[in-house]
Amino acid sequence: MAHPEPKVRKKRLGSELRRLREESGISLQQAGETVDGDKTKMSRIENGRQGLRPLELKTLLDMYQVDPPMREALLALQRQSKQKGWWSQHSDKLKPDFQERLTLESDAVRIYAYQSVVVPGLLQTDAYATAVIRGTGSKRMSDEEVRTLVDLRLARQAIFDRDDAPQYLCILDESVLHRQVGGPAVTAAQLRNLVEVSDRPGIAVQVIPYSQGAYVGMDGPFTVYSYPDPMELDVVGLDNLDGGLYLEETGAVENYRSAFDQLRAAALSSRQSMDVISRVARDLENE
Repeated sequence: MAHPEPKVRKKRLGSELRRLREESGISLQQAGETVDGDKTKMSRIENGRQGLRPLELKTLLDMYQVDPPMREALLALQRQSKQKGWWSQHSDKLKPDFQERLTLESDAVRIYAYQSVVVPGLLQTDAYATAVIRGTGSKRMSDEEVRTLVDLRLARQAIFDRDDAPQYLCILDESVLHRQVGGPAVTAAQLRNLVEVSDRPGIAVQVIPYSQGAYVGMDGPFTVYSYPDPMELDVVGLDNLDGGLYLEETGAVENYRSAFDQLRAAALSSRQSMDVISRVARDLENE
């Protein structure tokens, strides 16, 4: 069964249009009438439940007196909302919330990830990803289904090969290094891979050591996706058993940004983190 296209770009566009409308002191009804509708249509646009044509967007931007840089950014976002992602050929196998994550990853200029359980998918090796998918699936999957999901996970990592690759900072709880996903050899190879990818420009991995004790963020993993100026729109992604949850409200996003800053302060430096990761890898290799 085919799943619906993700709406994350429409939601981002709608959120920004709401902010601009409110700053302009224009009512929902007034804005809706400008695009041949009413407040109901405008509400649906701002909530990301309805798209709008380029001419309608330009009309709203004129009404809100948006400056040229912001205007071009919003028009570009509107064009992107109609584009299909590289994963569209597999959309029948992917839940909508996972397609949302792929869209967020594709568009972000910065991705800040905190993980307390496993290495994030964007940094996983083939064998490690296979073990994670097999071990965490809620239903038994065939070898073919597992292979498809692993290939998709590895394909996500191509964002780091782009000329405009996002900055990626990953903070791991030390327990992630010791959890033997797929066995000692698979985990050791995964840790060696973390050291290797950390040498790439724009990618950094830091570890929060056991000695840190209790710290902000122990409630669970999260990822902050940041987007280009001038919009400065951030989205927070949370994982749960049913899939993913995405937060866009300013207050909630700010809480997670603050939490990530505290996590960075609690973590070892990148160099110290690489030393710890390498030591754990050696211990696993000697088992």
